[in-house]
Amino acid sequence: MPTAVEASRFLAQASMGATREQIARVQALGYAAWLEEQFASPPSTTRWDWLVAGGYAVEANKNGEAGADACQWRKLLSAPDTLRQRVTLALSEIVVAGVTGFVGGGWRAFSAAAFLDLLEANAFGNYRTLLQQVSLSAPMAEFLTYRNNVKFNAATGAMPDENYAREVMQLFTIGLLQLNPDGSLKLSGALPQETYTLDDITGLARVFTGWNYDLAGGDTNTPDFKRRPLVQTASRHESGSKSFLGTTIAAGTDGINSLTQALDTIFGHANVAPFIGRQLIQRLVCSNPSPAYIGRISAVFNNDGGGVKGNLRAVVKAILLDDEARNAARLSDASFGKLREPILRFTGWARAFKAGSASDAWAVGNTSDPGTRLGQSPLRSATVFNFFRPGYVPPNSAIGSAGMVAPEFQITNESTVVGYINYMQTVVSRGVGDVKPDYAGLLALADNAQSLLDEINLVLAAGALSASTVGQMVAALDTMLCGTDAFRLNRIHAALVMVLAAPEFIVQK
Repeated sequence: MPTAVEASRFLAQASMGATREQIARVQALGYAAWLEEQFASPPSTTRWDWLVAGGYAVEANKNGEAGADACQWRKLLSAPDTLRQRVTLALSEIVVAGVTGFVGGGWRAFSAAAFLDLLEANAFGNYRTLLQQVSLSAPMAEFLTYRNNVKFNAATGAMPDENYAREVMQLFTIGLLQLNPDGSLKLSGALPQETYTLDDITGLARVFTGWNYDLAGGDTNTPDFKRRPLVQTASRHESGSKSFLGTTIAAGTDGINSLTQALDTIFGHANVAPFIGRQLIQRLVCSNPSPAYIGRISAVFNNDGGGVKGNLRAVVKAILLDDEARNAARLSDASFGKLREPILRFTGWARAFKAGSASDAWAVGNTSDPGTRLGQSPLRSATVFNFFRPGYVPPNSAIGSAGMVAPEFQITNESTVVGYINYMQTVVSRGVGDVKPDYAGLLALADNAQSLLDEINLVLAAGALSASTVGQMVAALDTMLCGTDAFRLNRIHAALVMVLAAPEFIVQK
């Protein structure tokens, strides 16, 4: 049976944040059975349905973003299927789209809801199915500009838009360079080999022509078309042959069959398993997985044990149960772990102390501002390259000198460090918007600084704070008054801010 500390550490990788109840559940079931319970848990109300129920589907909201952030925070902070939410967040940082890029047809909040609901519906499904649905997604077609894409026109010189053809290969499936199953570069004459060329992009772009909204006989005055798959306008689709990645789709093949054949070809590439598997490890467990770890996950990605490739449920389970994720010896390994991204620091606090929205408004808002908020907000990456790249190396750093990467450091600097702490200081004491925490469970501990910090260290930081760090915090709290609930709350607020600012919390081990 896992200890409470081990269970909390597991939840740091497998959930949106540990709670006392989830820690106990992991201890009672064990890791594998807890995962199976989460896989079997029913999805909570979709973001789309929540927007509709909240009255957002009125024409006055068509050209704004009202509800876009709230429908996301509600899931991240409160949905009981916490593993599904964690995987959905991970997928949204690999298959990237963003609220501000949902242009055309209005209804940005519903585009956000439709896209994330799609990712969530496939979080434990098959990556090939996910690719098909993403490629037919109206929000993605807006974000990567292939909606209403036209075939080559010799008279006007118009060419198919190449955005999606490039990014579906570079970012969503195979990457720029050929990989071995363990994620290492496949070399030829000591040189890396590119996975595709400009000709491959040009050929593949011909597939993504003729796609547009399915208005189902209606118009854009209601948002329903944002969650319907794109449909073909045959006259705009390139009917000639399409060659890329060593394959050719025959001339005369219709749009949907061209798309299916193209995605089958891409998905069949040997890079997909190590390229996507490594990124999922990075999002859940650690920034620098060993080649052996990547190799084991690639093997599961390529064959789930039943001959199926791309089974995300099997991949997620393998990532979280792998010895490299679970072995306590990794806690003292300086190369292991990852910087906890700001969204996860915030959701960790909110989940641990049951932050709720009495009005069901979830008015956290856009937390992108790096100077005054988190410096990161769900589905608000500025580009298709995510908030941070999987291969980012901080310049002139010991991390770089060690040959390692640290993706989350790309959004970490002096301003964001101070902005985050200042923001969380306010959030801890007052909540944010109508989202308020419940510290009832801490009040009974607050007069005893050691007991209070031990509890927060367990639930928020999985016991990662050293005795020395906790000792310094105890000394600070012991200078504060106690004995009344008002004084106790002050001590709770101070303890939480200190833990949330501690490097041992910010680095997830």
